[in-house]
Amino acid sequence: MAKAPFSLEAYKKSLDINAVYGEKGYTTNERNSIRPTLDVNGIWGGYTGEGAKTVIASKAYAKISMRLVPNQDYHEITALFKSHFERISPDGVTVKVTPHHGGQGYVTPIDNIGYKAAAMAYNDTFGTFPIPQRGGGSIPIVALFEKELKSKTILMGFGLDSDAIHSPNEHFGLFNYFKGIETIPLFYKYFTELQS
Repeated sequence: MAKAPFSLEAYKKSLDINAVYGEKGYTTNERNSIRPTLDVNGIWGGYTGEGAKTVIASKAYAKISMRLVPNQDYHEITALFKSHFERISPDGVTVKVTPHHGGQGYVTPIDNIGYKAAAMAYNDTFGTFPIPQRGGGSIPIVALFEKELKSKTILMGFGLDSDAIHSPNEHFGLFNYFKGIETIPLFYKYFTELQS
């Protein structure tokens, strides 16, 4: 099976950074996609307006998210995070952790007819077979489908890394949009044929 190309230097240049850090023993791609994360999405407190002001904050806030992987339960991870954060806070500091939502990890299998049908459809429209690559995301309903419906889910993407998904300048090229329109019916065609 082919591997997706990756250049660490091009990756650093695209983010305008000089170095990457992370969990030892894993590549940058693995740390970006298949490993658990704890991300600080925002921090604020005190005076945050323009210019200087000598304010000592009485309150501070942070928004934190975590990417979970299979065999991690979001209820358990939330409880572990909450108890740890409360335990390490200094005397005189009150910590309040407010959980919002969560979802179980999921890995789409590449050995079933759904994946095979998708690969055949991609090959027809793009002229090459896809390279399966695990990627982190937050789609909690996917694991719920498997649990409740006993159904595997195939996640078929048509965007590019350069589409800047979830950023202020997110975009999606028409070429891939139209290729997606071509690919999906072929997926159903091959899925039906492979089930026979």
